[in-house]
Amino acid sequence: MILPLENSIIQETTYTPKGYLPLNLWIKRDDLLHPFISGNKYRKLKYNLEAAKEQNHTTLLTFGGAFSNHIAATAAAGHEFGFKTIGIIRGDELGDDLAKTLKENPTLSLASQNGMQFKFVDRKSYRLKHTQAFIEDLKKEFGTFYSVPEGGTNKLAIKGTEEILSDNESNFDYICSAIGTGGTIAGIINSAKEQQEVLGFPALKENFLHNDIQKYLKGNTNWELIRAYNFGGFAKISKELVDFINDFKQQTNIQLDPIYTGKMLFGIVDLHKKDFFGKEKKILAIHTGGLQGIEGMNQRLMNKNLPTIQ
Repeated sequence: MILPLENSIIQETTYTPKGYLPLNLWIKRDDLLHPFISGNKYRKLKYNLEAAKEQNHTTLLTFGGAFSNHIAATAAAGHEFGFKTIGIIRGDELGDDLAKTLKENPTLSLASQNGMQFKFVDRKSYRLKHTQAFIEDLKKEFGTFYSVPEGGTNKLAIKGTEEILSDNESNFDYICSAIGTGGTIAGIINSAKEQQEVLGFPALKENFLHNDIQKYLKGNTNWELIRAYNFGGFAKISKELVDFINDFKQQTNIQLDPIYTGKMLFGIVDLHKKDFFGKEKKILAIHTGGLQGIEGMNQRLMNKNLPTIQ
């Protein structure tokens, strides 16, 4: 087994929004599973790495944007466990001056330091990444490889994310998770108990996630998507969200990322203000990692003369 089965700690914490009663909740610290292969990326890669090893692959190839947590985690996993890694990156302009890109982009810089080779493709071509013709062209260029989809979500990833919850968490009334591609929430839904309600907080504007999640489910219907806290779309952020992330850290000493967990916790706190959860309900929030993205986001915030994440 390449990545061992890990159960992360559950941290009880209290956050007090200004003008409201304190919110008591528990946070499952999957961000602490591994220094670089953290959170849900650890869970999603676990069985894919095992499959790649069993199939005698020496190269992992995957896809992502310029600030992708998945790209950074795959590169780190390859470095740690002896795989060559190739990242197919959206945005051909990033390859015009690679040295400049790596200087300005901490995510790709980290991936490069871990040995990842990049191929930058234009956005129109990138949309064809799932087609057989696209994959065959990659094989002609790079040889054989084990392919991991963008965001890491496939059946083996779901097998990994189903291990996020254990019987130790059966006493929680609500299980909350941020959503990117839907693989993490699908695993959580599959392993949740019948009496539990699973709330998913999409990080992007979307009208497809419900169907994408549904195809991985085993029958559970006790889940809901909370779409009101995406802050305008993927990687979109505001001063209000930055202020919340900083205040949450000051009160709890827990760092949130601005793409996923920050938006989820903002949503949980806002629902608490609206008395969504009621009294005496136990809330478990899954910290899915993604902290490597803070540095890149802070660069964007500084360019806009906005406060940064502390």
